[in-house]
Amino acid sequence: MLIIEVKDGESIDRALKRYKRKFQNTGLVKELRERREFTKPSVRRRNLILKAAYKEKMRTSIGE
Repeated sequence: MLIIEVKDGESIDRALKRYKRKFQNTGLVKELRERREFTKPSVRRRNLILKAAYKEKMRTSIGE
C-alpha cells in the first residue's frame, strides 16, 4: 500500500501528482495487463527484439 504524506502548505493536487508517479513507478498496472493473458516465451522474446530494432532505427535516424 502506498502512503503519501501531505506536507504543510502543500496543495492536494501536488500530493495527488506524487501519488500517481509513485504508483506508476511500482509497475503494478503493467504487471496486471501482462497477467491478463498468457504469452508464450517465444512471442515475448520476438516482441522484445522487434522493440529493440525499432528503438535502434529511431536512434540512428535522429543522429543523421
